[in-house]
Amino acid sequence: MNSENVIKTLRTLWRADRIIAEIRMKHMLIGLGLRAFAALIAAFGLLMLELAAYFVLVQIWGAISAAAVLGAINFIIATVLFVFAGRPSSGRELELANEIHASAVDALQIEARAAQAHFFGMVHHPLNTALPLLLVPLITIIVRSLKKSTAVAPAAATVEQP
Repeated sequence: MNSENVIKTLRTLWRADRIIAEIRMKHMLIGLGLRAFAALIAAFGLLMLELAAYFVLVQIWGAISAAAVLGAINFIIATVLFVFAGRPSSGRELELANEIHASAVDALQIEARAAQAHFFGMVHHPLNTALPLLLVPLITIIVRSLKKSTAVAPAAATVEQP
C-alpha cells in the first residue's frame, strides 16, 4: 500500500466528482433557463394567438367550444416544450468524467485490497514481516564483530612476538 498512490487517487476522485457536479449543474441551469424563457414566450405568444383564434372560433363554433379547443392546444404546446427541455444532453465531457471517476474508484479498491492482504499477512505470519526488519541490523552486528575480531587478532599477534 502506497500512501502517495492513495492520495493521488483520492485527488483524482475528488476532481472527477467536482467536474461531474459542475457539468450536471450547468445542464440543470441551462434547462431551467430554457424552460423559463419558453414559458415567457409561450405566455405572450399564446395570449396573442389565443385572442385572435378565439375571435375567429367564436364566429364558427361559439364561445365555449372555442375556449376548450384553445386550452387543449395550450396544453399540447406546453407538454412538447417541457419534454424538449427535460431531454438529457449526451456530452462527451460527462462521459469522460464518469470514466475517470470509475478508474479512481477501482484504483482505491486495489489499494485497499493490497493493504488488507498486507495486514492479514502480518497477522497470520508475523515472522515474515519482522524477519526483514531484524535481519539487516543482525547482519550489521555480525559484520562489525567479525571486523573487530580480525583487527584484534593481528594486534594480539604483534604483542606476543617480542
